[in-house]
Amino acid sequence: MDFSRTDDQRMLADSLDRYLAQRYPMTRRHAAAASPLGYDAQVWADLVELGAVAALLPASVGGLGGGGFDIATVFESAGRALLIEPLLGALVVGQMLTRADDPPRWQPLLERVLAGAVVALAHDEPEAHHEPHHVATSAGRDAQGWVLDGHKAVVPHGAQAEGWLVSARLSGGVRDRDGIALFWVPRETPGVRVRAYPTIDGGAAADLTLVAAQLPEQALVAGPMHAPAVLAHGLACAVLALCAEGLGAMSQAQRMTRDYLQTRHQFGRPIGSFQALQHRAVDMWMAVEQARSAVINAAAAFDGDDALERDRLIAAAKATIGRTGTLVAEESIQLHGGIGMTWELPLAHYAKRLIMIDHQCGDEDHHLARFIALSREREARA
Repeated sequence: MDFSRTDDQRMLADSLDRYLAQRYPMTRRHAAAASPLGYDAQVWADLVELGAVAALLPASVGGLGGGGFDIATVFESAGRALLIEPLLGALVVGQMLTRADDPPRWQPLLERVLAGAVVALAHDEPEAHHEPHHVATSAGRDAQGWVLDGHKAVVPHGAQAEGWLVSARLSGGVRDRDGIALFWVPRETPGVRVRAYPTIDGGAAADLTLVAAQLPEQALVAGPMHAPAVLAHGLACAVLALCAEGLGAMSQAQRMTRDYLQTRHQFGRPIGSFQALQHRAVDMWMAVEQARSAVINAAAAFDGDDALERDRLIAAAKATIGRTGTLVAEESIQLHGGIGMTWELPLAHYAKRLIMIDHQCGDEDHHLARFIALSREREARA
């Protein structure tokens, strides 16, 4: 991506990479993941101070960027370091709030996000199977405002968030595009139960159960007229970020494997001198570069005016990241041998994160089918 980065983006990437290399060893990550908070509060504060969160949001709300390459720059660095801090929620919720029905009303919350408040999008549901418009959670009116009932699954940093941006249905069928609205649900809202748990890659997630959760009238962020587009934009942000994170993680795994092949000796010479292993190492390098091209394509499309083309190329990138990330994870472990699966070797944690990224926000098969469907829709419009 370097050829498309601005000077500011290059400086941000250098600052993040240098800070994370010096201050975020794997031992610190493990300790943060095992803590009740689920992330390192000092690292999170430092990332905010370095401008990582500001880079994810537009200048109109106090940020420093918010474009596709800004997002990719931050999350590629996060992937290289296997960051578990709550960047994804800040990106997705922040970007969606800028597209609210009444954006100025949400400026105080955006300022808290820019200052490091932990927030999360609660959209996925147990039966959704990655369908973006699957919303069974219901919202109804009463004399006090709104009442929400439903269940949200695998909300990143859901237990640590001060509030959640929740999708709920006002009308229509469970998978209808129309009839969806978005609500801001503060943590202290009566009727919300949170079940927290760790994920296999060291992250933190939670399930939310809403039982007659009472919200004021002002909790509506986007009504049915605008919510589908706002939600689509938020999901595009999330998928692009995951693609860039996957690129960073697989780049680091590939470098670790290359170095291991050059230093591990067998039969009196480095195992990287054997042609069969050289071919496999080259296959890994080619996979990483293919993934890089897909992320560049997606980041460029993110900033365009064509939402269909944005979603099409982001789906292509996610399918590519899913395939290449799995290949790199499997090959890197194979080329390391048994040590590749050990907890003590950082590579094992990169492999787990790459597999998790494939399944987060839709796996390779889902996004390949989505890319095909959107390509057909594009051809029909031509």
